[in-house]
Amino acid sequence: MSGLNTLIRLPAADSTNAWAKANLDRFGPVGAVYTTNQTAGRGRLGRAWANAAGLALYYTAVLRLPLADPGALPLYASLAVAAALRRQYGADCRIKWPNDLLLHGKKIVGILCESCQSPEPGGPRAILCGIGINLAQPAEYFAQNGLPHATSLALEGAAVHPEADAGALAAALTDFAFDRDIYAFEREGFAACRGAYKAACVNLGRHVLYDGGAGTAVDVDEAGRLVVQEDGGGARRVFTGEVSVRGIYGAV
Repeated sequence: MSGLNTLIRLPAADSTNAWAKANLDRFGPVGAVYTTNQTAGRGRLGRAWANAAGLALYYTAVLRLPLADPGALPLYASLAVAAALRRQYGADCRIKWPNDLLLHGKKIVGILCESCQSPEPGGPRAILCGIGINLAQPAEYFAQNGLPHATSLALEGAAVHPEADAGALAAALTDFAFDRDIYAFEREGFAACRGAYKAACVNLGRHVLYDGGAGTAVDVDEAGRLVVQEDGGGARRVFTGEVSVRGIYGAV
């Protein structure tokens, strides 16, 4: 348990999101499950998974709350995780739209949100927010798994104690990021955190490539969409798909 919220630690799991889906009835309005050994996770856009047993935090928040804007939860979550890492390590993370966290220009956190319903007839519905935080993987892990633009807190100079830190971060995320700190987002949606998000977003002012075009990212609108001034003129609002940003890796 973590405070008043259910927080479950698993010694290992194929996927914390999958485990949460199968056990929704174990959670109240806010809860979470975590492990440091996730064997069959999945990345955003179907990317392959590479486990880092004992060296990363794999965490899923389970929210059974009436969110005003559930589609913007990944954007809120990126800010909330950045705040937790700043408190714990003094890390100054930046956000690559929509929800990757970068530290010193390399990816350190990935987030994957999805809605689900209990398989039982009439069972509870929930939104799951899966979060992977790179705590202490060595450089060899990223090289062997073809991840040249990723890093870990330890590689970036933080004093990390993986097992203890995983528990402390999971408790902080459950009791603050997805409980006390989420109240304004729950009521107002992305508008409650839009200013803070834009201040942390590395895409803005940079040239980006997206599915179907290219241009300069100039804003994140009230719905959380990336607003791009296209190279050929006109503005495009991007909400899904992959967006690459020229010159960010190693630069922010």
